[in-house]
Amino acid sequence: MNEHKTSSGSGAEEEAGDLTSPPKDPREAIVEALLELASERNWDDITISDVATRANLSLSTFRDYFPSKGAILASFFRKIDKAVLDAPNADLAGEPAKERLFDVLMRRLDALAPYKLGVESIFDWTRRDPIAAAAVNRLTVNSMRFMLEAAGIESEGAVGAVKLQGLALAWARILPIWFRDDDSGLATTMAALDRELTRGASLVARAEDLNRLAAPLFTLTRSLFDSRRTSRQRAEKEDAGI
Repeated sequence: MNEHKTSSGSGAEEEAGDLTSPPKDPREAIVEALLELASERNWDDITISDVATRANLSLSTFRDYFPSKGAILASFFRKIDKAVLDAPNADLAGEPAKERLFDVLMRRLDALAPYKLGVESIFDWTRRDPIAAAAVNRLTVNSMRFMLEAAGIESEGAVGAVKLQGLALAWARILPIWFRDDDSGLATTMAALDRELTRGASLVARAEDLNRLAAPLFTLTRSLFDSRRTSRQRAEKEDAGI
């Protein structure tokens, strides 16, 4: 298992960075505001007016960028995806798929770290609200598609769908462990992620075996369907005198 290190900077450096950094664009300010508020209160207690006020924007400007809190959350997921995809890649080209994916997902946790309290609040919301859970699952599946691709792992087709949903569910089991892991090296989280990926690899192997076994049946079914459709079309033409 890889050793994981998190970067840190001095308060003076962070303060200097704040003084020299350009103002956030409204979209970024809104995303940051929502995550800040989520770290302070329950999701259901946050209004779009609260978010606009925290972002120091008018409600009209807010509306120019987002129609709802859910849309902001989707933008946050894309922001984290981009942070992972833009991060320098370790040279893992010759490593097994599991190790490559492990590295990508640890980079994702690094990108989420500044928003840990807000992410935990959002996670708690999904456990209380089945509709929220389904919506966040869709966002997670979309993100995991890019995580798999970043790791050089196929994500298309029937088996790809199994990988995506399986990884999204595994991620939902990893996050609560990460929320409680105060170790700077994230040893507990890393061990849990390693176990999840090992179990996931076994399930994917079974899905691939099933897909290979079922492929001839699917081909035969499709052939029969196409044959019947061709016969029906020919009969319709004959009835029409064509």
